[in-house]
Amino acid sequence: METKAWVVSINMGYGHQRTAYALRELAVDNKIINANDYEGIPDKDRLLWESSRNFYEFISRFKGFPLIGDWAFKIYDRTQKIFDFYPRRDLSGATFVERNTYNLLTKGWGHHLIKMVWPKQGEQPKPFISTFFITAFMAEYHRYPGDIYCVVCDADISRAWAPLLPHKTRIKYLTSNERTRQRLMLYGIPKENIFLTGYPLPMACVGNESMSLLKYDIRNRLANLDPQKSYEKNYGSLIKTHLGELPAGSDHPLTIMFAVGGAGAQKEIGVSLLDQFKNKIVSREMKIILVAGVKTKIKRYFEQEIKKLRMENLKNIEVLFADNFGDYFDAFNQALSKADLLWTKPSELSFYSALGIPIIIAPTIGSQEDFNKEWLLMHGFGIEQRNPNYASEWIFDWLRSGYLAEIAMEGFIEGEKLSVLNIKNIISK
Repeated sequence: METKAWVVSINMGYGHQRTAYALRELAVDNKIINANDYEGIPDKDRLLWESSRNFYEFISRFKGFPLIGDWAFKIYDRTQKIFDFYPRRDLSGATFVERNTYNLLTKGWGHHLIKMVWPKQGEQPKPFISTFFITAFMAEYHRYPGDIYCVVCDADISRAWAPLLPHKTRIKYLTSNERTRQRLMLYGIPKENIFLTGYPLPMACVGNESMSLLKYDIRNRLANLDPQKSYEKNYGSLIKTHLGELPAGSDHPLTIMFAVGGAGAQKEIGVSLLDQFKNKIVSREMKIILVAGVKTKIKRYFEQEIKKLRMENLKNIEVLFADNFGDYFDAFNQALSKADLLWTKPSELSFYSALGIPIIIAPTIGSQEDFNKEWLLMHGFGIEQRNPNYASEWIFDWLRSGYLAEIAMEGFIEGEKLSVLNIKNIISK
């Protein structure tokens, strides 16, 4: 019998929600519990979560404000600072952030949530899988009797991810990469509590254990990313080993997907692409997908800008929007299978490079993303954007050279694709 778990997230931004949604098949009734917005949540708990979300979204948008915006964001960002990894040293001491979090837990924050998933008398407790560290702390502090797992959704993490007394914790961490595994040990988490699983990518994009669907998509993607066969001439045997024969042409036009963050930062970059590639969009040689997510304001902004450019009737422009996270993630995963480039700031989407799609890295927002960017560049899974106003020049230079095809293959070969199955095996044991 398949093990079912309580899969818990927060709907504050996309990162933790996207991570949880990939694990929904493991969830009781295939439903994600949002710790900040579930039926019956006490008002005091809801207000705590809301104040945190509102402040983060405000400070992310305010970062772009002339002169003082960047200064204000840097002050906020210090609370989630990730210290240099070297020299290796004991980083287990609690910071102000952890002490403040646990002060709120002592006052009952999250107690109602944990009692809601508490096993009934005589019932075996289900695993508790959290994609946010605070909800994992809630489960441990309020003595949830089952196994507690915390899924890491960044390429490096701050001390805030470890509990107040890390050496005594029973939280098990499912880590995204080797760096987060080692980082947690520096924070004092026992080695036996750390599992290297990779970041959970949606099985809707992978297909199955043999990855037949993913390989089909990458074969068609490479046909667009390597139009002059520059990469294939040198690495044809590598391609054949991992993917088989490539098609003569792709099943879709060259497609760029531009995704903004949850706070709507950097949306202007997406609009500049429409102007840059207008002729190729008109001729249907290219398609642009502007990802508005679940933000109505971002959707309206994109639609208004498209209208200003007199491109509202062009079929090869898509504004990807849904009014809830589930529908949005389904639409995103479906669109991604026919996308060739993913242009985004280095959020949790950095790990989607394992799906064989090159990441064009937009400017970072916060130290967390600085480390994600470093991870992408170090492994050759992404490349920093150049001036968006000249994208039609540098992107096509990279296409002609086969460079983007190389990045796609690097991500696919080296990245972990079957993390959901890895996590499933761990909780089943």
